[in-house]
Amino acid sequence: MKPVVAIIGRTNVGKSTLFNRIVGKNKAVIDDLPELTRDRNYAEVQWEGKDFILIDTGGFEPSSPGDLTARIREQTQLAIEEADSIIFLADGRTGLTPTDTEIVRMLKPTKKPIFHTINKIDGPQQREQMVEFHQLGVDTLIPISAKHKIGIFELMSEVTSHFPDADRKADDESYIKIAIVGRPNVGKSSLINTMIGRKRFLTDESPGTTRDAIDTTFTFLHQKFLLIDTAGIRRKSRVSINFEKFCIIEALRSLDRCDIALLVIDVTEGVTQQDAKIGRFIYEKGKGCIIVVNKWDLIEKDTSTHKRSLERVRLELKFLDFAPVIFLSALTGQSVSHILKIAPRIYSYHRKRIPTPQLNKVIQQAVQHHPPPFYRHRTLKFYYATQIAESPPHVVIFTNYPSAVDTSYQRYLINQIQDTFGFEGTPVRLSFRQKEKKT
Repeated sequence: MKPVVAIIGRTNVGKSTLFNRIVGKNKAVIDDLPELTRDRNYAEVQWEGKDFILIDTGGFEPSSPGDLTARIREQTQLAIEEADSIIFLADGRTGLTPTDTEIVRMLKPTKKPIFHTINKIDGPQQREQMVEFHQLGVDTLIPISAKHKIGIFELMSEVTSHFPDADRKADDESYIKIAIVGRPNVGKSSLINTMIGRKRFLTDESPGTTRDAIDTTFTFLHQKFLLIDTAGIRRKSRVSINFEKFCIIEALRSLDRCDIALLVIDVTEGVTQQDAKIGRFIYEKGKGCIIVVNKWDLIEKDTSTHKRSLERVRLELKFLDFAPVIFLSALTGQSVSHILKIAPRIYSYHRKRIPTPQLNKVIQQAVQHHPPPFYRHRTLKFYYATQIAESPPHVVIFTNYPSAVDTSYQRYLINQIQDTFGFEGTPVRLSFRQKEKKT
């Protein structure tokens, strides 16, 4: 799982500017669907062959009014608990403040790498102003100018020096790897315990590859499963401050290694903004997905309760329309086995290859039934389609005007592919390329 780097500091010291400089052009290119919103509080970054998750804690300030110092203290505590490395950022122009001193004091007990960074050091004159920061009693101060891109490379070389290289050995493919993700208190731990705690499950535990992580393996109906970083989910109770946005970091760390993500939602609360954000990351990473609506035993039901609940979930999570929805109770065990019965089918679809002739036939039929709109009074033509990748399936269509295929028509073609070839529980990627001219 990827290390987490948090940028902390008081307000207006340039945390967001530094965040944007580090992310730069390395942020993963993701599908531009209208249902997907963007968050600038965190990003997945690759720096000189090292992958990590970057957090701008300034984006996590509570919206409710209150003492600013208390809010900064809250961010600092969260960074200490959740991040692997911490960039403390101060303002070299403003100089050392009591808040800076308090933050550094809070950081001292942690054994995690801390990089004490002074921003807005644009030249020799500003370097002289760094002298007062030695009062913090730290060994090294790193001068940078996030605005002018000075010192960023040197800073990040230090930060990532102990990170693993991006190309790591793949997990054992004999297991279907499942990540259980969702907000705090939606029942993730109960679901895990129910899945692995029944007598018919053959369970064992082996150490994971990251700190404090345990990958739990078990067998159900002769199929091997692996639950990723279940210790991390159980460990959540140790976090002293319940700060929901950090559950996304937990999800990001688990999603990297899984084949299928279980997005757990509390039916008594409905689909929240945080649920949608985690669901968006599942989609962007191209993972198989099952939407798990938990605590189904806690609501009163009539003949239309299931239908209404399903419609609400589909409406709020439109971009996960390919994912099956299971209503269950992790506490009582109701319908939990359904997850493990359909997971192998989703896994096979996720790795499925479509024969090229069959794929082209479906595209041709789709175009005949519903032709694409004209582009600058010219016909938009699709010449040839082929699948170039799996996990998730990625189809490329060669056309005369690749940029002219609008989002709605792309969605139409994806739906035709999914309806024809199944692909239950897995997204289908679709891209367009210019047909090469014959020489």
